[in-house]
Amino acid sequence: MTLARHLATIDLLRARPFPAEPGRSDVGPSGPGFHMAELSTSEDFWEDGSRWELVEEQYEAEREALALLLSERWGEAQVFSLASVFARSFDGGEEIPEPWGTLSNSVPDVHLWRVDGRWVLLGLSQWDTELPFQLLAVVTETDPP
Repeated sequence: MTLARHLATIDLLRARPFPAEPGRSDVGPSGPGFHMAELSTSEDFWEDGSRWELVEEQYEAEREALALLLSERWGEAQVFSLASVFARSFDGGEEIPEPWGTLSNSVPDVHLWRVDGRWVLLGLSQWDTELPFQLLAVVTETDPP
């Protein structure tokens, strides 16, 4: 029941108040205006790079299945590219508010919903080709940049 566990984690994040200072909760980083959950994390690929595409497909399928369940609750998700956010930060030196700054470093796009005055996001992160994939959920009150 992985998807049920993911939904429960997202519901937990939606119910929590945001902390005054950045830190780490039981499921991932949190800070003023956001909570992030590392829903699942693959193995890294230092030893077996041949599995990379298979694991990527598996994590994309998991994200899509979870997005479908959330869309049944809140309507169709918007898919929001973070490429321009990353470029504004990296090339232009613009300071991007959290959690968007961190997400744009490793997540190419997110599925997002606006629910009860907060944004709920799903993204698939990978910092580098040898490093693990992570399925991330984020709840934030900060609008997309």
